[in-house]
Amino acid sequence: MTQHTRVCVIGGGVVGASVLYHLTKLGWSDVLLVERSELTSGSTWHAAGGFHTLNGDTNMAALQGYTIRLYRELEALTGLSCGLHHVGGITLADNADRFDMLLAERAKHRYMGLETEIVTPDEIRQLAPIVNTDGILGALYDPLDGHLDPSGTTHAYAKAARMGGATIQTHTMVTATTQRPDGSWDIETDKGPIHAEHIVNAGGLWAREVGAMAGLSLPLHPMEHQYIVTDEIAEIYERDTEHPHVMDPAGESYLRQEGRGLCIGFYEQPCRPWAVDGTPWSFGHELLPDDFDKIEDSIAFAYRRFPVLERAGVKSVIHGPFTFAPDGNPLVGPIPGLRNYWSACGVMAGFSQGGGVGLMLAQWMTTGETERDPAAMDVARYGDWATPGYTLPKVIENYQTRFSVAYPNEELPAARPHRTTPMYDIFAGLGAVFGQQYGLEVPNYFATGDEPTYETPSFRRSDAFAATAREVAAVRDGVGINEVHNFGKYRVTGPGARDWLDRIMAGRIPLPGRLALNPMLAPSGRIMGDFTVSCLDETTFHLTASYGAQAMHMRWFDSFAEPGIRVENISDRLTGFQIAGPRAREVLAAATRETVTDMRFMDVRRVIVGMTDCVVQRVSYTGDLGFEIFCDPMGQRQLWQALMEAGAGHGLTPFGMRAMMSLRLDKGFGSWGSEYSPDYTAAETGLDRFIAWQKPTDFVGRNAAETERLAPPARSLAVFAVDSPDADVHGYEPVWIDGRVQGFCTSGGYAHHSKTSVALALIPRSLDQSGLEVEIEILGAMRRARRLDGPLFDPKGTRMRG
Repeated sequence: MTQHTRVCVIGGGVVGASVLYHLTKLGWSDVLLVERSELTSGSTWHAAGGFHTLNGDTNMAALQGYTIRLYRELEALTGLSCGLHHVGGITLADNADRFDMLLAERAKHRYMGLETEIVTPDEIRQLAPIVNTDGILGALYDPLDGHLDPSGTTHAYAKAARMGGATIQTHTMVTATTQRPDGSWDIETDKGPIHAEHIVNAGGLWAREVGAMAGLSLPLHPMEHQYIVTDEIAEIYERDTEHPHVMDPAGESYLRQEGRGLCIGFYEQPCRPWAVDGTPWSFGHELLPDDFDKIEDSIAFAYRRFPVLERAGVKSVIHGPFTFAPDGNPLVGPIPGLRNYWSACGVMAGFSQGGGVGLMLAQWMTTGETERDPAAMDVARYGDWATPGYTLPKVIENYQTRFSVAYPNEELPAARPHRTTPMYDIFAGLGAVFGQQYGLEVPNYFATGDEPTYETPSFRRSDAFAATAREVAAVRDGVGINEVHNFGKYRVTGPGARDWLDRIMAGRIPLPGRLALNPMLAPSGRIMGDFTVSCLDETTFHLTASYGAQAMHMRWFDSFAEPGIRVENISDRLTGFQIAGPRAREVLAAATRETVTDMRFMDVRRVIVGMTDCVVQRVSYTGDLGFEIFCDPMGQRQLWQALMEAGAGHGLTPFGMRAMMSLRLDKGFGSWGSEYSPDYTAAETGLDRFIAWQKPTDFVGRNAAETERLAPPARSLAVFAVDSPDADVHGYEPVWIDGRVQGFCTSGGYAHHSKTSVALALIPRSLDQSGLEVEIEILGAMRRARRLDGPLFDPKGTRMRG
């Protein structure tokens, strides 16, 4: 007989158990977890059990804080012990860059409510006397860090889920998953069939195999990981209190007390991927053979940092596999293009992140939204291009850089170049220094002369500074050319396309030959997209947005699918260039026999440029006079030739994304993922100025937006000029007003044309007034900043609209 359930969670590790619990907590009690062996089988049972809040993404850090605080709640609810040891943790810095990173993280924590602090070498020795502080500049101390019992914690989640009505079936192996036409799922197991409305893949080490049953290729891979437990150490067991955790990034190690001895684990450089061709179904409670050779150098370094280790015997060695995504963050959320299939995979830090992952996924499933922007862990941050051949070298790279300094301008090299446009070799020949977005190679800037073709990572102004200034000047003083492939692009067609877009978008849907800027909102009013909508004719619309969000945006469009409306992701089927600057009109006119001098701001039309059939839009993110010129990739190189020949007499100069992001600061323009994201609403960020309040359509998010229109939210987005000599805002720096933190930066940088360090920040609306002076904490230094009353460049929009 078929068993029926609303949700079937596949996998009984800590993540699957957390998802099950949170679903019941949010009111879904008809939920089932199936596990092929016992709970904790796989990676959970042999995990070191450490937990911490430190994470480069603030939302992930907040969710890790939630996870840690949840354990006491679980213990109180279930009466089971999670084996909690809140001992605090210290992350050491042995060089200036690492110390800058800790200063930046501490600053982020101020507005997040995390009580971390920077400590000196003397304070390190008091907190953790076994640490040799030679060469240490300081450390970040987090009182929330600690460790727990992996088995006890997983069983506490499971008991709490059962108390909420969930069912758990162990020794039940899934052998097939098949979707029905109505979107529900038939799940075959060795104990009989299950019919579920939703599937959650929490398969851990077997997530790839479980995904393959549904035709999925998930970008994750297991890596071998080893830690050592020592015999008794007098300096440990004679202490009155438990020794805190110590993370030593220079030695690629983490250390904590284990009983009367120590536990130390390593992220060694000569690491090894595991089960490259698939995880054996027979694996479960086994360990891998000890392998001291690959951690020989790490152990030698640890002896210098923690001299007591050299005198300690080895009690046991734990060597087992853990699963990683290419960037080390989880893969969570609804799978794009596959209805009612959810991912909860790649959670390598399960005891730091498992609670937050369970909460976010349960919110997503039960309400359609999450309380925080899930971008850092959204499974949609990867597309079909993230093949196993791409994933393996990226996972190895992530493992090897687990404790490396995470710079804001760093471009990691593994598995690159992967995806390129027809312009790649031409740009490379011009000295392009490439970054990558959603797997695509994108020029960040162009090096000339003796300039290196590699940007040195830094928290301060980098060696790209001069090149970026040169490119900004080329745009503002003449005309620049930049590729537009790294826009997400969509075609919406059908007799009802206008009406459909009118419901999906909050702004005005333009008439033929015109375009309009459009926020796309969730029912809660939070921002799901920041689009340019162009009307080519009454049944054909062209949309552009962030290239990196295309899978997420297509998933959103699919959730509102209607018969007769066709939405195509043409991001890689349409490419081209933008030209921007006071001479842009002259260049375009010289490249075509058609009349373009009459194009108004926000016009769109078909134009033959050179020999290439193009769609030309009179708009530019640079805030200058500009045109976006879209074409088929097959014609891109000819279009380049035509534009470069036409621009030869006007000084047409290539520019990259570094210059683009500097140019937008002159105008105070926000960007997707920084100012505009599901963390914020249109009224908070100023996007409400593009909402078409007069249109009669009940567009998605209208009720929430109307509520904020009548009662504006407590915070608003402001732009500041910052007095900072050598470092700029990157994002999440705290804003101090009247001696306390009352806001935070969303993004910033150096506006080269205006010669001003600029920060965009969310601050209390009641304080967002002309003349406001604040302090912004940048790398531990308090920098004065003043609110700008208007754009630094072209405040009346004369150049942009003229």
